Amino acid sequence: MEESTAISALAALAQPMRLRVFRALVGATPDGMTPGALGALLDVPASTLSFHLKELMHAGLVSQERDGRNLIYRAALSQMNALLAYLTAHCCEGTTTCAMPIPPVCDSACR
Repeated sequence: MEESTAISALAALAQPMRLRVFRALVGATPDGMTPGALGALLDVPASTLSFHLKELMHAGLVSQERDGRNLIYRAALSQMNALLAYLTAHCCEGTTTCAMPIPPVCDSACR
């Protein structure tokens, strides 16, 4: 992962509502959620939710798929895993005595 990509992802997640949206979508893996379901779950107006979803998509953390008349949003788990790997890549300078546990990766089978 490039540094600029990591910065973009971290900046997107640094806003409370976007972090809540992203966490809700991770929890909805692999099915994803419609904006209506997300809005109801998080008690956020559609226009506000749309803005936050756009920012998360721009950062590569969320994908969008059309299913008939519905849009389905999903957390981009590969991007999340890449960000976690980027953040922990140089932990303890590669020693085998590192005290920090490496976070488990998540895929569509997480649930």
